[in-house]
Amino acid sequence: MPLRPPKLFLLFLGIILVLNLFQAHLTELIFDEAYYWHYAQNMAWGYFDHPPMVALLVKIGSFFFQGELGIRFMSCLLSVATITVLWLMVDHDEKRKYIPHFFILVFSMTLMNAYGFFTLPDTPLLFFTALFLLIYKRFIQKPSYLWGAVLGVVMAALMYSKYHAVLVILFVLLSNLRLLTNKFAWFAVMVALICYIPHFLWLYENNFVSIRYHLFDRPNGAYDFEKYTLGFLINLVAIFGLTFPWIYKAVFKTRASDLFTRALLFLTYGVLLFFFLSSFNRRVQTQWIIVVSIPMAVLVFQQMLTDATIRKWIYRTGIATIVVILFLRIGLIYKPFFPIYYETHGNRQWVSDLKAEIGDIPVIFENSYRNAPMYAFYSGNPTFSLNNYMYRRNQYSIDDSEEKVQGKKVLYVSKYMKKGDLSFTKVDGAHYKAKYIPNFESFRKLEVVVEKKAWVLGQEEEHIFKVYNPYDMDIDLKKLKFNIAYLNDYRQVKDIKPLQASPVPENILSLKPNDTLNFTFKFPKPKIEDPGYFRIGISENNLPHGLNGKNIKLK
Repeated sequence: MPLRPPKLFLLFLGIILVLNLFQAHLTELIFDEAYYWHYAQNMAWGYFDHPPMVALLVKIGSFFFQGELGIRFMSCLLSVATITVLWLMVDHDEKRKYIPHFFILVFSMTLMNAYGFFTLPDTPLLFFTALFLLIYKRFIQKPSYLWGAVLGVVMAALMYSKYHAVLVILFVLLSNLRLLTNKFAWFAVMVALICYIPHFLWLYENNFVSIRYHLFDRPNGAYDFEKYTLGFLINLVAIFGLTFPWIYKAVFKTRASDLFTRALLFLTYGVLLFFFLSSFNRRVQTQWIIVVSIPMAVLVFQQMLTDATIRKWIYRTGIATIVVILFLRIGLIYKPFFPIYYETHGNRQWVSDLKAEIGDIPVIFENSYRNAPMYAFYSGNPTFSLNNYMYRRNQYSIDDSEEKVQGKKVLYVSKYMKKGDLSFTKVDGAHYKAKYIPNFESFRKLEVVVEKKAWVLGQEEEHIFKVYNPYDMDIDLKKLKFNIAYLNDYRQVKDIKPLQASPVPENILSLKPNDTLNFTFKFPKPKIEDPGYFRIGISENNLPHGLNGKNIKLK
């Protein structure tokens, strides 16, 4: 079968590329894209929430174009590349007769459509999942060191895209356990690990901050069927639109006739089962299951080639879904066409209005890794997200953004401020007040270290925690106040108490640079009964207490 795609295929592919480029240029950023743009301003081998691939895409695209198109340019290219790889995975003599059906199937997949122009970690995840499966298909047909090396590089790229990639690799392995005795497969693993060493080193140097956050520090809630499991089931419909019954029927009809089809089925059912079980513990976000779109696109198209009924109904419902999608895509640009407020509406305007009022001074956003990069992108001014005990840590907690605003006159913006020097309201209705701080100074990187032991409330004896100063200057202890947050078993803050802490020895007046100081404290009695965790935070210069310590389990 010739590898060169037919002219009709290239025509459809070109139309999608042009459409996505125009969409990317005309649509304002969503908040996550602004956050990943912030990543790209300081390239590294890792970031607080994700591996670095999404930042690399933004950086490369920004060499070619300015503004929104620069951020999204590589996503537009990866989108058509993903479609091409999907086409190459299908080995069937009849597929060239059904090129329109193939594009209707793929283009009607809602999130795959959106990731055709939005730049998110799932964009490279989809591309490298498709490429991984194509290379795996070649590998099992003719194992060799060459294909093993290529497979290893692609596995590393997959893991550099998003940590969810481990599920892709795991379920493909489970579909073919004979790989465990295949020397070429082990060679692929070795190549992947070598390529991934820079990220391993970054994780080590940053105290495995990403892993700790995703596995241990994320707040959760009590099980709620509608929010968790029912929400997951609704997501199964949402990612395919009106075609969903025929798509799932096509997958259910497929049998594992060969190792590659078996891998596609294991990946599909494995990811869906994994997140179904996860839904009994936490809310499953829609994009977490998007990776199943890749194997399902191949499985469904193969069924369409042999089943006239499935082909007919996916063609019909796919066209209807595409009409809705195109209408909504217009609405992303032109707000009256969109049924509700969405993130692409009004950000340029509120940023412009605020900058017109305050000029070029830096802006500190309280508890918002969303507003801070959005303002920085559209204004060009330095920003910082000052995260406190009611929020979570993020990239602003570990990069040099704090350093860029130290000692400067800033505007401090908060949702919770009762009065301020000015106020503004965003398009979504959120109201903010703000005040000027003439000489801003924060120490959000001070680290509270609590020793590991069985912590029990109600005991009167003094306990000890340590504070590490990573800054290159002395910090006056008079500038610091401590608090203790009591959290429930789901790591949600339920009570805050001031904490009387004394340095050891007591005559110490400052915290030396790159040094650690011990403090003694006693547990204040919480209002909440039987808290599950506690966390110690620091307030500097009367700013809201920060996220300086880890959540510590209580007994």
